[in-house]
Order: sequence, then structure tokens, then C-alpha cells
Amino acid sequence: MQSVSLPTLRKIIHIDMDAFYASVEQRDNPELRGKALIVGGSPLGRGGVVATASYEARKFGVRSAMSSKQALQLCPHAIFVRPRFDVYKEVSGKIRDIFRRYTDLIEPLSLDEAYLDVTSDKLNMGSALEIAQQIKQAIKDELHLTASAGVSVNKFVAKIASDINKPDGLKFIGPSSVEAFMEKLPVEKFHGVGRVTAAKMKSIGLHTGADLKKLSEQELIRHFGKAGSFYYHIVRGKDDRVVQPHRETKSLAAEDTFAHDLRTLEEMDAELIKIAEIVHTRLERKNLKGRTVTLKIKYSDFRQITRSQSLSSPVADQHTIFTTASKLLAAAISEDEKVRLLGISISNFNEPDYPKSERQQQSGQLRLFP
Repeated sequence: MQSVSLPTLRKIIHIDMDAFYASVEQRDNPELRGKALIVGGSPLGRGGVVATASYEARKFGVRSAMSSKQALQLCPHAIFVRPRFDVYKEVSGKIRDIFRRYTDLIEPLSLDEAYLDVTSDKLNMGSALEIAQQIKQAIKDELHLTASAGVSVNKFVAKIASDINKPDGLKFIGPSSVEAFMEKLPVEKFHGVGRVTAAKMKSIGLHTGADLKKLSEQELIRHFGKAGSFYYHIVRGKDDRVVQPHRETKSLAAEDTFAHDLRTLEEMDAELIKIAEIVHTRLERKNLKGRTVTLKIKYSDFRQITRSQSLSSPVADQHTIFTTASKLLAAAISEDEKVRLLGISISNFNEPDYPKSERQQQSGQLRLFP
């Protein structure tokens, strides 16, 4: 009888640093340890958004991308510090050096998280769980920081697993456990399912992966568009996306869906400036500048349009991103139209041609901390 070879299961690790920026600041300044710390934003609540918060601040509900005004309301005793992206980038490079001891198949998602494919590792250890343990220990011993790790057979499950036991967590979800794990998972925990999609799912009785599994692929597509096909496969533990070590960022975006439709340009601009700041922060994290600003608008009747403008030189500063998007918005909106979603994306990237300090001088802005 001819033997049938089974496909090799991947061994994927998702590493996510714990409150990365805040942890670096607490590591480098002993006076900040154990304190409610916010990186970015304004200590007076005068604009700006939170880049990240320490776990001591998170206990009060402070989260990344939250306005500093709201963060102060939740945690009045918080300490605000300016972000030091040059330092975070340097530390991130040292973390990648640790990864490379085990594999070259590394897909960075940002400065503080990455996927690793260790199906075949450099040290021939064979155990993804042991590799994750060693990486976590090396980060702790050499960099005095903590990371959380998720280990599984695909990217989606590994990423969710890394968030389960934070901080300093490690979660392994083996091949035989994946489907049962996905069935029990609340829909809001699915990576990529935001609050609006989660609310829509719950409104039609979909509260867990098991509920999603009851619907056919076509039914899910009817409710959620192309994402429905992804939900259909992932709830069954199927995610064939490979770790892409040379993945190039082609665009970077942020958007928000509003609890109430926006009716005036003043209301829209007030939200747009927050979105522009999040985009600015993400560009800074990745050390990118882009020439093309694209505005996304979804109206109250669910019509959706995009408008773009290409600039003469690449930008990353919040002021230029906002003013460009605001002009596109003013040209696209008529008096009687109401808006439920706004988004901004930056594309057409060029390599940054200034060191960080010069780049900040050029932009005249670091609105994370006015």
C-alpha cells in the first residue's frame, strides 16, 4: 500500500512586547516604575493621543489612541512623558537580533510585535514552545523587558494566543485544540473584528466562534462581505497566510466609526484631527513618510467614497496630514450629508531622508505631546 504524506503543520510564534514604549521608559527611569505612565498625549489634556500606557494606567481604562483628555479623566494622577521613537527603534532592533538566533522567517508588524515561523529552526530545537520560552527569557535577561508569546499552527491563532496571559504571558494552542479554542472565543476577541462589527454580529445572534460556525460561507459573506469568507475558514482553524519576512508596507491607515452620525464640517474636522494624529503616530513608529493622502468617507446611508491628493514631497507630520484630509473632506461633503465613518491613509512611501530630530524640526509637530 502506498503511504500518504500528510502536510507539515507550521510552527508559528507571535511575540508581542508588553506595554513596549511605557516599559522602556520605566526601565530607563527607575522613578517611573510602578507608576501610572502615559507615553504621548498632553499632561494638561490639551490635545494629543496616547501612544501607549503602562499596566498601572491601564487598570484605570487608559488605552492606546485614546485622547489625552479622556485619559486624564480616567487617571488624573498619570505621569505623561514624551515618546522617544529613536530609542524604541533601537531596542526593537535588539529584539529582532534575538529572533534571528532561531529563524530568519520574521514578519515585523510594528516595533513591538512580530510573527516568527520556526517550522524549521536554526538550532534544530524542534519545539516552538521551547523557542518562545527562550526568546522571552533572553528579552528579559538582556533587555530587562517582558514579552508575551502565542504559539500555534497559524498566524491568526498565535496572535490571539499571545494576548491571553499578558503581561509576560505564554500560551500554546496545539493542532488538536485549535477548533475547540476558536469555538469558545468571543467574537470581539477575533483579531480584526472591531466594535462595530462585533456589535453587528451580536445583533444577529453571533456571540462566539461556535455561533459563527453555524453559518455557511455564503451567509457570512452576505452579512460581512469578503471578511465573511475569512471568518468561515478561521473559525475552523484554517489560516494559510505565510510569515512574510520581506513584507513591504504599501499604505498605513486609521479610521473611526462614530456612535452618532456627524452633521457639520466642524464635527467632522474635530474627529479627523484625532485620526490624523493616530496616522502620524503610526508613521513615526515605522519611520515612514508618504506622498499620497487618501480620505475615506462612509455616509449615513452606507455609501462610501475615497478622495486622494499626492503632495510634492513625502510627509509624516500630523498637521499636513490633517489639513490635506480636511480640504478633501470639505470638497466632498454637501450640506445635507451625514457621515458615520472617516478614515485617512498614507501611501506612496519614500525612505525618510532626515534623522529623527531633523524630521521633527521639518514637520514642526510632535502632537503626541504638545
